[in-house]
Amino acid sequence: MKTRLFLAALLAGFLMQPVHAADQPADTYELLNLFGDIFERVRNDYVEEPTDQQLVESAITGMLTALDPHSSYLNAKNFREMQVQTRGQFGGLGIQVSMDRGLVKVISPIDDTPAFRAGIEPSDIITHLDGEGVLGMTLGQAVEKMRGLVNTDIKLTIRRGAGKPFDVTITRAVIRINSVRSHIEDKIGYIRVTSFNEQAEKGIKKAMAKFEDEIGNAMKGVVLDLRRNPGGLLDQAIAVSDAFLDKGEIVSTRSRKEEDSQRFNARPGDLAKGLPMVVLINEGSASASEIVAGALQDHSRAIIMGTKSFGKGSVQTVIPLGAHGAIRLTTARYYTPSGRSIQAVGIEPDIEVQQAKVETIQHSPRTREADLRGALENGNAQDDKGETTENADEKKKDVPFDYQLERAFDLLRGLAFYSESMAAGQ
Repeated sequence: MKTRLFLAALLAGFLMQPVHAADQPADTYELLNLFGDIFERVRNDYVEEPTDQQLVESAITGMLTALDPHSSYLNAKNFREMQVQTRGQFGGLGIQVSMDRGLVKVISPIDDTPAFRAGIEPSDIITHLDGEGVLGMTLGQAVEKMRGLVNTDIKLTIRRGAGKPFDVTITRAVIRINSVRSHIEDKIGYIRVTSFNEQAEKGIKKAMAKFEDEIGNAMKGVVLDLRRNPGGLLDQAIAVSDAFLDKGEIVSTRSRKEEDSQRFNARPGDLAKGLPMVVLINEGSASASEIVAGALQDHSRAIIMGTKSFGKGSVQTVIPLGAHGAIRLTTARYYTPSGRSIQAVGIEPDIEVQQAKVETIQHSPRTREADLRGALENGNAQDDKGETTENADEKKKDVPFDYQLERAFDLLRGLAFYSESMAAGQ
């Protein structure tokens, strides 16, 4: 009886919607009756007695996950966890994932988290969790399994490219995301945005204010690092883009219904005051990161450098369901100011730079002027030269070499040098 009441309520909800000429109510009645018949058969004859809640939530989950990799059902517990995550603190591994042909695909690990330190990379495929196959799980089930008590371990089986699968054991931790980090190098401001949570806009403004206080008009340019940034909140992506644009469209969203489509425009005020900018992206830059990169690229405000981004250009709307959690439903696509869809295409960098390792070529010893018998001394006292060089080399060894970032700094140094030379020649 309970089931029939549920189906009657479901049908009543359907009938309250406006009916269009193209709709076929008779077919819908028939399909709802089919659902009710299957529901009753499973409820009565399945080998173990399921609850009505299990069956209904599973049906909703199946309906949504069949649409695309990003639509999903969030029960009350998962909805609360999602709300915590957008505020910048949650428990788990520190990894952003999606579904790909039934398996879990890594969009990006989050900086300074257990997954990042364990060497998880964008586009890795997770096939097993603690030895249990992922195939057949929903994304929500896989994510819930990866979460757990702090300081407990989970074993991930990873498939990377064409290589053999391998296991990685990761210790869970409380993930606290400091979404914006910054420093100054050679009068160039460097800003790293790890995710577009609620702290992103404030972090950008704070970083730019720090640059203004410390180097002021001597600043040569800005590097905005969006590599391995899996995205986040749309309003934060718009705010960060707006921070470096004076005018023009930032992004548009186009829905199935034309009246639901939206356009977002920049307001006057560029925090970088027109200085040259480089935006770094890679295959782990997704969604909100691609909105920012696309907007700055289309307005020729920044040079995009790195490798092609992930290509998630769809909009998910979270629709609360009261005590029953929420659904995350794909409702639109993102378009850059020039009208490009990001979906399944991504952002192509203006200058492609693969991450690389630079090695010094070892030469056989060669004779120099100083090696010749009777060579004149230099004449300047440089007793501390060797010690200074050695100390500098030791400092460089402490920081892993980032080839893409160095190319970004080189480009901005070159642009600054060219501008100074042109100004001096006038």
